[in-house]
Amino acid sequence: MNAKNIIENMKKIGFTEYEVKAYMSLLEKHPLNGYGLSKVSGIPRSRIYDVLQNLEDKQIVFKQLDGESTVYFPLEPHLLVSKLENELHKIIENVKTYTTELYEKNKNEQPMITIKGYDQIMNFIELIIGQAKRRIALSIWDKEMELIINPIKDAINRNVSVRGIYFGEELPIEQLVLHRRIDRYLKEKKERYISVIIDNEQVVSGVISRGSESRATWIKDPGFVEMSEDYISHDVMINAYSRNLEGETKEAFESFTDVSRKNYFDYTDDDILNFD
Repeated sequence: MNAKNIIENMKKIGFTEYEVKAYMSLLEKHPLNGYGLSKVSGIPRSRIYDVLQNLEDKQIVFKQLDGESTVYFPLEPHLLVSKLENELHKIIENVKTYTTELYEKNKNEQPMITIKGYDQIMNFIELIIGQAKRRIALSIWDKEMELIINPIKDAINRNVSVRGIYFGEELPIEQLVLHRRIDRYLKEKKERYISVIIDNEQVVSGVISRGSESRATWIKDPGFVEMSEDYISHDVMINAYSRNLEGETKEAFESFTDVSRKNYFDYTDDDILNFD
């Protein structure tokens, strides 16, 4: 972390660049009068006293008479951090209360919302995983799981149930079931899909393999959520059952599923051969 990063971070929580420079300069050398602070901080003399007044108003800088001169002291860093935490907590609570009341007052049925772009989709999924209280259901590929494995493990640690299907070589967590024949799946579908269901209340589902052109739908419709849960549970059941089969029994089962998919999607024999 360098001075430039600190300036940018503090600007995000309401400080100006000059205010940050003045405070940081006082931390390094204090007390200083306005003229001295202007010299060490690089803040123009025409601006230094306005900056100091703003910091005084925020109770981050304090002044004291030293003979005929006025000198300034900085608030100690640990007190600054506590002050900022308290103030930000109050702001967040106020925003939460007001926006929730406003939303509930005018609440209508939520439409389907489209989230565009790979990074945007994954960031949103990470956000809602952090809100999960009871249950997370997943249909997810290994590449995407790598991005959200820590939030998933955090959810498990707070006793959230995790279930679902995993497209990959080795399970990252024991709560998921490996999808069989994933190479064949990719040849048939030519895309990676993702589905994440939170607390049986909301689902994000869509195509995730198109980079910036990826699109997913976020919806809270109970019927859509239930349908998505059924899809994942069916996938879990079929793949868990397949993994318990061996030899000719397994071959017969996979042959049966191939024929079923061929008939359902009107595939040709050549299509089926190309998938294998």
